[in-house]
Amino acid sequence: MIKIGNIDFSYGNVPCLEKISLNLEEGKIYGLLGENGVGKTTLLTLLCGLKKVQSGSIDVDGFSPYDREPDFLASQFYLPDEVSPVNAKAESFAVNSGQFWPGFSIDKFNEIMKVFEMDTEQKMNAMSAGQLKKTWISFALACSTKYLFLDEPTNGLDIPSKAQFRKAIMSFTREDSTIVISTHQVKDLENIIDPIIILDKRDVLLNASVQEITEKFYFDYGTTLNPASLYTEQLPGGFIQVYPNAAGEESKINIEALFNTVHKNKETVKAIFSHE
Repeated sequence: MIKIGNIDFSYGNVPCLEKISLNLEEGKIYGLLGENGVGKTTLLTLLCGLKKVQSGSIDVDGFSPYDREPDFLASQFYLPDEVSPVNAKAESFAVNSGQFWPGFSIDKFNEIMKVFEMDTEQKMNAMSAGQLKKTWISFALACSTKYLFLDEPTNGLDIPSKAQFRKAIMSFTREDSTIVISTHQVKDLENIIDPIIILDKRDVLLNASVQEITEKFYFDYGTTLNPASLYTEQLPGGFIQVYPNAAGEESKINIEALFNTVHKNKETVKAIFSHE
């Protein structure tokens, strides 16, 4: 488990994260959402130990990430949004780099590359941006780490590749893994992320499972406006609106509508999801 306790981080005199606390459990794929500049990438780099919290603490199974102990590093992989065009063939790169992760499998790497319809003999510095991203995603998954942090992994992927990414995530990750995916492309990941975290600079606005969210909110795709709606958006032929699920009815979550609901009603949403 990852325990984040009251952490602060600033860039010079500019605060980025302030008094952020949350727990991340095993066996879940977290969607990390937030407006530009709230610190999603910073949080990922703190979790993997590339940056050090200025106050508060992060505990990953007893490790403090910034200590970067070998056993901790072997248990996690961080894939940034921008990846390097290595001067090597994909399979050669994977074989040489994979030795740093005990769970790495070259067979698994090759299998994931097939899912992405990629040539493992192609040189990475001759790939398009999308091909390079798919190669790095394949490597990240092939490392079979307990903790996997992905920053905007679907950026640069075309529509078929996004479907392949979803398949790869669901097929090639460990059952006990904690996966955190930071994204603006919520529709790309709507069917795989659960729970959902919505981050603000000074707060975690939401950290809840899809089941908890649909128990609390009703997502209405209709033609009649509800006066209790917390968020409404006009669509062709009607509306998507979100309101408290007083009747306990089932509905399909719309993550974009959820995000807008939370940001328009921060204190109301926090009160609705309060466990106190």
